Amino acid sequence: MIDSRGMKRTHLAAVALLALAGFLGLRLHDLFAAASGLDAKVLCSAVFVSGRSLEEARANSLPFDPPAMSVRLDEARREVRVEVAGLIRRTARHYGDQGCIALPPGVDDVAFVPVEVRSALADSRTQAWPMGEGDDQLPGAPDAGIDADKLAEAVEIAFADPGDYTAAFLVVHRGRIAAERYAPGIHRDTQLESWSMGKSLTATLIGRLVQEGFLSLDAPAPISEWQSPGDPRRKITVSDLLRMSSGLDFSGASQSLVHTLFFGVPDHLRIYTGIEDVFRFALASPSEHPPGRVGRYRNCDPLALGAIVRRTVEAGGEDYLSWPQRVLFDRIGIRRQILETDVRGNFILTGFDYGTARNWARLGLLYLRDGIWNGERLLPEGFVRLVATPSPAWEEPVYGGGFWINGTGRYRLPRDAFYMSGNGVQRVFVVPSHDLVIVRMGHTRGGASADTNLRAAQSLVLEAIGAPKGARTRS
Repeated sequence: MIDSRGMKRTHLAAVALLALAGFLGLRLHDLFAAASGLDAKVLCSAVFVSGRSLEEARANSLPFDPPAMSVRLDEARREVRVEVAGLIRRTARHYGDQGCIALPPGVDDVAFVPVEVRSALADSRTQAWPMGEGDDQLPGAPDAGIDADKLAEAVEIAFADPGDYTAAFLVVHRGRIAAERYAPGIHRDTQLESWSMGKSLTATLIGRLVQEGFLSLDAPAPISEWQSPGDPRRKITVSDLLRMSSGLDFSGASQSLVHTLFFGVPDHLRIYTGIEDVFRFALASPSEHPPGRVGRYRNCDPLALGAIVRRTVEAGGEDYLSWPQRVLFDRIGIRRQILETDVRGNFILTGFDYGTARNWARLGLLYLRDGIWNGERLLPEGFVRLVATPSPAWEEPVYGGGFWINGTGRYRLPRDAFYMSGNGVQRVFVVPSHDLVIVRMGHTRGGASADTNLRAAQSLVLEAIGAPKGARTRS
C-alpha cells in the first residue's frame, strides 16, 4: 500500500515522465489518455453491466493500470472517472441498455438519444431451453451414453487454475445443456465481457440482412465514402469485409512499442479509447492492398460491416439500437444482450459487447443448425458454410468469415470446428460433426494457461460424449 507521501512521489514522477516524453517528441500523453479512456469504460461496464465490484474488476479485467492512476466510482451518476497524475482525466458513463460509453476528452454527454431495448419474449421461466430458462432445463444427469465422470473432470480442468480467471464453462450436446459451471459471484444471468466475439455477432447481423434481401455478399460494399471514380475501395465486397481481406490501411495491434511511442495508438486499438465516431474512423482508411488478396486481423473490416448494418437498418425506417433484439435475439431466446456504442451511438462490436454464457451458446446453436431456428431460416442458405470455410486471402487456414476456424488443429477438436473468439480467452466452439457447442468465458487477464486448460477440457468433453467414428482431433 502506498502512503500519501509515496503517492505524491509517484504522481510527481509521472508528471516528470510525461514532460520528458513531450520534450523528446513521444506520444506518451496520448497513450495514457487513450488507455485511461479504455480503463474507465471497462470498469464502468464491469460494475454497471456485469454487477461486479470495482476492486475485483480492477484486479482481473483492467487492460492497463499505471501506478499513478486513481479511480473513482460515482454510483449516483453511474459513472467511473479515471485520473493519471492529476493531468489526464477520462470518464465512462452507464447509459442503460447501451451499456457504458467512454466519453471523449472534453465531452460530457453522448450525441444520440439512448433507448430502452425490450424483448417481446415471455418470461424465460415459462419456456424450456433454448428459448427459455425453465427450472426443469437446469443441467442434471447427462444423457445416456455420456461419461459423466469425464465430463465433470473437463469442467474441473476449465476452472483448475485460479489465474485463468475462468468465469463460465458450458457444454451443449445435441441441443441439451450437458455441463455448466460459473465462478463465485457469476451466474447464468451475468452479462460477461465478450470482446471480439462481437465480430461474429456483426457477421450474424449481416447474415440477417442478406436473408431479408437487403444485402448481397458478393456485391460491392454499399459505402458512399468509397464510391468516387478511381477509388480502389469501390471494389471491396461485403464478403471481403466479412473475411477481413478488404486491404484497407489500418495499423494492427502488434506494432512495436517504439512505433507506438512515436506514432500513437494503433488504429486497431484506438477505436476502444473513446473517439467520437468509430465508423467514420474506420471508413476513412485508405486502400493498401487490392481487396481479396491479403487477409489480416483488423478492426476496420467488421466496423465497416457495422456501418453497413446501421445505414441499411435506418434506411428502412427502423430503430437501429433495438433492431438486433427484434430480428435476432428474440428469435433465438436471448432476452438481453448489451451492445455498447461510441458517443455517436454506433455499436462497437469489435469488442464492447456483453452476454451470458447461455446467450452465446444459443448463438452457437444457431450456427450448429445451419442458421435455422424452430424451422425458420434466419441466416441464408450457404452462409454458415461461408463463415466456417478458410478465407482464400489468409496465408493459413485459420480465419473464415467473422469466425475463426480450426484448420491448423490449434484446438483439440475436429477440423470442422469453427469458433467465436475474444480477448481473455472468450470462446464459443461450434463442432458440427459432434453436434456440440462449448462456451468458455473469462476475464481479460486470463492468458496462455487458460487456453492450455481449455484445450485439455475439450479433449475430455470429446471423450465423454464419444467421438464419432473417423473423427480426427489434434493437439
